[in-house]
Amino acid sequence: MAVKIRLARRGRKAHAMYDIVVADVRAPRDGRFIEKLGNYNPNTNPATIVLNEESALKWVMDGAQPTDTTRAILAYKGVMMKKHLQVGVNKGAITQEVADKRFAEWLKEKEAKVQAKLDGLSAEEATKAKARMDAETKVKEARTEAINKKATDAIAAVEAAEAAAKAEAEPAVEEVAEEVPATEAKEETPAEETKVEAPVAEAKEKAPVAEEAPKEEEKKAE
Repeated sequence: MAVKIRLARRGRKAHAMYDIVVADVRAPRDGRFIEKLGNYNPNTNPATIVLNEESALKWVMDGAQPTDTTRAILAYKGVMMKKHLQVGVNKGAITQEVADKRFAEWLKEKEAKVQAKLDGLSAEEATKAKARMDAETKVKEARTEAINKKATDAIAAVEAAEAAAKAEAEPAVEEVAEEVPATEAKEETPAEETKVEAPVAEAKEKAPVAEEAPKEEEKKAE
């Protein structure tokens, strides 16, 4: 029976995850499988891979054929490197100790590359986060400046309106102040004239009495 190591789709739409399985080549893609070796999540950066490396190596050594994607996954996890070294050991080209040493060196180098990539992603993410923060800060500052300017313009408009109203009110008060003495002067003038004319009228009334007195005395003399 020919078997393959392939992916079986899981997860929801637009957020797919995959199981790494050993299945009969005649079985449907997402159908029955012989053994599950792990899972693969391409939605993270870097992709998350969980793999039973011993079982995967056993199946590969037994002749299971991985698909292109699963081959890349097995190579990334070192399964294909182990297979290559184990074939050399089986043929007597190298000893098991040499194979283990070479694999340890390869694994160390691989981990250094992975860590460098993670550090680079972290630095890139930090740079993007800082850029987003700076952009948000600029937006907030611009918004605050616009609000302050609007408030300043409103205050200036109110002060200008008050100043204009005060300027219009001051001439009216001055005109009223100028008109009040003139009115009082007009009202006081008849009163003074009445005081002046009063003695004159009294004098006129007393004068005929003085003139009539001699006439009566003349009549008595006759």
